[in-house]
Amino acid sequence: MSRAQLALRVSDLEASITFYSKLFGAEPAKRREGYANFAIAEPPLKLVLIEGEPGQETRMDHLGVEVETVDQVNAATGRLKDAGLATFEENDTSCCYALQDKVWVHGPGREPWEVYVVKADADALGKSAGAHATGDGCCTGQAAEEAPAAAGCACGR
Repeated sequence: MSRAQLALRVSDLEASITFYSKLFGAEPAKRREGYANFAIAEPPLKLVLIEGEPGQETRMDHLGVEVETVDQVNAATGRLKDAGLATFEENDTSCCYALQDKVWVHGPGREPWEVYVVKADADALGKSAGAHATGDGCCTGQAAEEAPAAAGCACGR
């Protein structure tokens, strides 16, 4: 099963967890310092909450599609490249308390999209390989829209 992912940067993580728990009738699947995610069965959705700056309005951080296997990530990578889209691949990257393989693209409005698979849980928030290579600080608070075109913001697992 694949599911859409919506990652939001929120100013009040606890209030957001309370709200989304009520909205979807579900508790977070994972909670860590400054981070929570919900694995919603119906509608199929991975909702990610990333703690932002106090007082800021909630904003979209990035979008994604969670898949079940590395082969599905590889197939998406090939399909996106064949369609002429610029891609950025990250393999065995540790980000947001998970080890993942992923591919990033940007939509026409520079909205970052990732297709990813979670391979294992991780103990640290981490930062994506692309963020290390480009200096992007997504997992540490830099806005997704400030990320270079070749890299995505990678904090949604």
